[in-house]
Amino acid sequence: MLPFYKKYWRTAFDIALIALTVYLIMFSFSYLYRIATPIFFSFIIFLCIEPIAKRLNKLGLKKSIASGISVLLFTLVILAAFSGAAYLLTKQGTELYNNFPKYQKVLASQIANITGELQHRFGTTTEELDLVQRSKDLIEGASSTLLKFGQTVLSNLIGYVSSFSTFIFNFVVGIILAYFLSIEITTWKQTAVEKTPNTFKSVFFFLRNNVFKGIALYIKAQAKMISITFVVILVALLLLRVENAFVIAVVSAIFDILPLLGVGTIFIPWIIYLIIIGKITLAIWLSALFLVVVLTRQILEPKITGDSLGVSAFTMLAFMIVSLSLFGIAGVILAPVLMILLKALYDQGYFHRWIHAPIGEYDNPQADAGVATTVTPEDNEPKT
Repeated sequence: MLPFYKKYWRTAFDIALIALTVYLIMFSFSYLYRIATPIFFSFIIFLCIEPIAKRLNKLGLKKSIASGISVLLFTLVILAAFSGAAYLLTKQGTELYNNFPKYQKVLASQIANITGELQHRFGTTTEELDLVQRSKDLIEGASSTLLKFGQTVLSNLIGYVSSFSTFIFNFVVGIILAYFLSIEITTWKQTAVEKTPNTFKSVFFFLRNNVFKGIALYIKAQAKMISITFVVILVALLLLRVENAFVIAVVSAIFDILPLLGVGTIFIPWIIYLIIIGKITLAIWLSALFLVVVLTRQILEPKITGDSLGVSAFTMLAFMIVSLSLFGIAGVILAPVLMILLKALYDQGYFHRWIHAPIGEYDNPQADAGVATTVTPEDNEPKT
């Protein structure tokens, strides 16, 4: 073991140092997000209002007036949309949550009927009875777990939507901060250009060219895909006259964000449940809807998303799960940013310089020396 440690200690130390840096970034962001949520809200609101404010300012309006009009329009649109969505989510979500025990009883009753039918058809030997009973217990246990999971998701969604006080406070303060930021953005940019050290400028240029653009493309692409999924599911469920169609479409769209999982997390258990309780027609229609949603995403996703993220679905999902467990919602928000940053650092060759490969483990002499052709941070600065 000693030769192994001698050969790999430097590599392990470099990897551990990078992992510690990532952890500290995630920890710092989650802490800042908790104590300064309105500030993060203000940046998002600023990105929404600034294009209109700049346009009005170019037409001759004073920047403060242009920013005020933009903020007013944004507030009216958001409040109208959020109020309607919150009402429907709370109403339909509560109704669906309260109906879960009834669905569970219907499922248990149907499983008991199926079990009795199997016993009547195939005999009543001890081995067969034991197999039937174990199958029944397995199905009931799985269905109970799925129903509890559904109740947990709905209760968290309803609780988040219903807690207006914290959200409204953060939203209002974020709007005020965004308004002042829109007015003072020119001053802030000038101060940043004059006072920022060159090292930090190089880091900013690297992040802007390799990370921020990727994040913007990723957010736009995901917003388009989620919107398409939500509209398709909502229209189809309304045509099928499914109860609580809005909240089901919202939950499906939320799950559609998650890599690998998608809307199948909602539709597959739902279709199985309908088959068991005998609603075959609705199960067939939902199966067709599920296939349409999946095929639509498969066809449109390459055209909409392209290579905006460039990270495998498994890697992203695993990183998001770990981030959620360690840092909560802030970890999920930052996970895509860090994944794109790490991929950019790898593609630019920085990891080859920062992580010293063990000597003699690679055929490439440059890899043994920890040398790679890289792009320096200065190469990311705009040429004048």
